[in-house]
Amino acid sequence: MASLSRRQGIDYPLLLIALLLTAYGIAMVFSAGQTDVPSGAVALAWRRQLGWFVVSSVAAFVVSRASVRLIEWSAWPLYLLSCALLVIVLFTGSGAGTASSMKGWLTVGTYRIGQPAEFAKLTTALMLARVLAAQRENPRALIELWRPILVVGIPWILVMAQPDLGTGIVFIAIFFAMLFWSGLSWPLLLMLASPGISLILAFSTGVWGAWFFLLIAVMLWYRPYLLEGVALMLANVAMGIAAPILWEKLKPYQQKRLLVFLDPSIDPKNASYHVMQSKVAIGSGGLFGKGFTLGSQKRLQFLPERHTDFIFSVVGEELGFIGVTIALSLFLALFLRGTRVATRANDAFPSLAAFGLVSAWVVHVTVNVGMTLNLMPITGIPLPFFSYGGSFLLMSWISVAVLLRISAEGRGLPDALGL
Repeated sequence: MASLSRRQGIDYPLLLIALLLTAYGIAMVFSAGQTDVPSGAVALAWRRQLGWFVVSSVAAFVVSRASVRLIEWSAWPLYLLSCALLVIVLFTGSGAGTASSMKGWLTVGTYRIGQPAEFAKLTTALMLARVLAAQRENPRALIELWRPILVVGIPWILVMAQPDLGTGIVFIAIFFAMLFWSGLSWPLLLMLASPGISLILAFSTGVWGAWFFLLIAVMLWYRPYLLEGVALMLANVAMGIAAPILWEKLKPYQQKRLLVFLDPSIDPKNASYHVMQSKVAIGSGGLFGKGFTLGSQKRLQFLPERHTDFIFSVVGEELGFIGVTIALSLFLALFLRGTRVATRANDAFPSLAAFGLVSAWVVHVTVNVGMTLNLMPITGIPLPFFSYGGSFLLMSWISVAVLLRISAEGRGLPDALGL
């Protein structure tokens, strides 16, 4: 009986970490609205975020009561629903903030309900876990990966059609992270990723040529099927040729974001303004910061999107290195605890699902923090539990609930991380 109670208990460390991150985030959303010039809706954003936390808590409690078997069964209908919503949003959706030209928000009249892409991240991770868990042995050829590619490819294409490059990156990260966790060999992972790598490296003929020879060496060592190898080579060459064409297809604001990442000085008053003000804010915070709600870049409204994309800059300016360290330490604890849940899960599906959800958080934190420091291009990816946004907070807490349920049904075996 004692063993059963232990196995079905709540993972209090995981729950506490998520609560601390949420409280920290709401406090920073409140601070973001405290400015010397009236900031309108931003000043009240913390109240709406608090309201969304209450809704998220209720939803998380309901999901945490469902069994892992029920979650696995529901992955398929929920995935279909999310894809349907992504189709609908292409016709009725609207943008907001710096991404006013995209169609990411499901809109009824003038009211934005939420972002279906956030729901799709969760359902895609669950559906991909279900597909990968059904495989009896690890694939030896790329053609054997058609099912997982299809699962991720459909919502990815719909998201890119909005267009939402940042969210598209998250889908790709979830895909490769879960393939890695499923045990796929690294040469196959590298070959699968090679067309995308060729597209990125095509900016330099020399770099692309070196990469191409490296890919040939990997293929000669791995020895894929002849037709598969030829198709892969042609795909890499095609991506190298298509790079300039795809560049022209990008929206003007997307092009500017990438150019600003390479050289922030090219347009300091417009495209570079966000990242330059972010770096000034974080750099001025020093060790202890200027004090909660007292950040001058924020109070004078020099820092744009301070309650959403650049809320980490508010942390750096007002709470300094200490506040940043605490925030990043909490995120690291969340990642380690989530990975612990994945390693101790009692079956392939819960293990893969847990790791997929954690990988989504990892890429969100990495890209968001990186773009505030100009280490990553500005892609509009929010910071989990911190950035203002109801649908994002709701899905983050539902992810926590899924992890709590997986943890409760885990075997409780010693894990590799020693946590």
